Amino acid sequence: MLNLTRLYGGLAQPADALRYGHGHGAPRTAAERRPIVVWNITRRCNLKCLHCYSDSDARFYPGELTWEHMVSVVDDLARFKVPAVLLSGGEPMIHPRFFDLARLVREKGLRLTISTNGTMIDRNTARKLKKIGVTYVGISLDGIGETHDHFRGRAGTFDKVVEAFANCIAEQQKVGLRLTLTRHTIDDLDRILDFIEANDINRVCFYHLVYSGRGENLKDVTHDDSRRALDKIMDRTNEWIAMGQPREVLTVDQPADGAYMLMRLKNEEPDRLAEVKDLLAWNGGGANSSGIGIGNIDTQGNVHPDQFWQSLNLGNVKETPFSEIWTQRENTTLNGLRNRLPLLNGRCKECQFLKFCGGGFRVRALQTHGDPWADDPGCYLTDEEIQMGV
Repeated sequence: MLNLTRLYGGLAQPADALRYGHGHGAPRTAAERRPIVVWNITRRCNLKCLHCYSDSDARFYPGELTWEHMVSVVDDLARFKVPAVLLSGGEPMIHPRFFDLARLVREKGLRLTISTNGTMIDRNTARKLKKIGVTYVGISLDGIGETHDHFRGRAGTFDKVVEAFANCIAEQQKVGLRLTLTRHTIDDLDRILDFIEANDINRVCFYHLVYSGRGENLKDVTHDDSRRALDKIMDRTNEWIAMGQPREVLTVDQPADGAYMLMRLKNEEPDRLAEVKDLLAWNGGGANSSGIGIGNIDTQGNVHPDQFWQSLNLGNVKETPFSEIWTQRENTTLNGLRNRLPLLNGRCKECQFLKFCGGGFRVRALQTHGDPWADDPGCYLTDEEIQMGV
């Protein structure tokens, strides 16, 4: 996760110590961080999104965790002192004990965030989330108007999203927009950025596409598309700062964004280049993400290095606590993720940005090449750029 407001815009952000060190409460190294746990509490969903990595639908899925299992997981995560729990789905708010679980997570002192499609957040629900102490609600958007409805598989969902943002803001519940960069959303990016500004949304995460679930069918983003999108996002980030209306702008699942940003800084603000390189190097990009700084518990209780790497099962929380699964040393791929740089090959091995990017997003390499240590196909830097560095 790359915070453009901090790194490109130079404006301090709340989670700087966790992401970039150099602050009170920061771990000594990024590799020593406990994982943020993305917990898919149900596969059931009221929508049918074209890019859903869990291939969810509006039906019952057997084998999901019981309430007793959930209580044990929360107790273990609290003892393990993970920095945050992100409840996701499917649609997490459709789970019959969603609010009970949210309260339990907060009662145990854990930071709680929610990833939702927003269709279930009326004013009263927003008030309940605020009262529980939810740190952040991330609402997905895939375009304006009918474009969003098309991606979400149901008419009227865009209007529901607009209402959800308004309801959270009215209740002073921190809320942000989550968006996956596909060909459609990149083509519609100017209007989406205008929407963020017009609706006073103060946090936005732009996710690069990962080829899992129904997202396998959307491999249509070219490298030029990715560069065009990043340029627009960075330009607007700085415009908002200059207007005195800064927003927390992040990109996710493509550490090459850090390298691309460094190349722009070298031309635009060379006096800041050394500072930003230091912050990126501490973070390590992908080298400290999947299997280290982030982990996943799926709806069946299986543990994965991240929410997109469903083919690698590290254990199951119905049988073994997450903390024990996460600290085991028997899995060779998990061990490789925690010391990945010597294992990388192809373009990544020779890249001059490697200490900042950390070799990209490994599951994309696996999905495309069948080899987790091969090139990340989503990297949009040219051969010349990776050889030159900054």
